[in-house]
Parts: sequence; C-alpha cells; structure tokens
Amino acid sequence: MPTDIDFSLHSLLKIEILKAHDLPVTKEIIENIVKNPDKIEVGYKNRLIAQKGFDATRVLRVVYETLPDKLYVVTVYPGRRSRYEKD
Repeated sequence: MPTDIDFSLHSLLKIEILKAHDLPVTKEIIENIVKNPDKIEVGYKNRLIAQKGFDATRVLRVVYETLPDKLYVVTVYPGRRSRYEKD
C-alpha cells in the first residue's frame, strides 16, 4: 500500500464543513482511518471505503482510491453506527 496520501479539493472542503458542524475531523484522523480502518468496503467505481468508529453513535467513512504511487482521498462523511455496523 502506498504511504503518500493526497486529498481532493472536495475532501478538504468536507473537512471544513464537518468542523463547522462541531465534528473535529482533521487530515491526521482521516490518514489514520485509511491506514488502520475497522472495516473496508468496496464502493462505487471500485473505490474503497475505510470506516472507523468516531464517537459513541457515529462512524467516519473515508472514500479513497489506491493509485500506483499514492492514496487519493475522494470524500469523507460521518454515518450512524446503527446503519454501518450491522455485521
């Protein structure tokens, strides 16, 4: 797995939006989720979705692509544990 992680403009904007809604998401947190996820799923266009518990009721999901020389974060979003931790 490549160690360099790049962030799309969209993902950087999402971080700011989440912070504005009192969710303290940082690039470091996202990098940790990609490198040490609780769960990985395959999503739209075969993009990977890394998921990790964020707080008592939510998970944080990171959509990314694995490129030959880097990981590319497409977007990030919170979700309810009850929806994404069923199995």
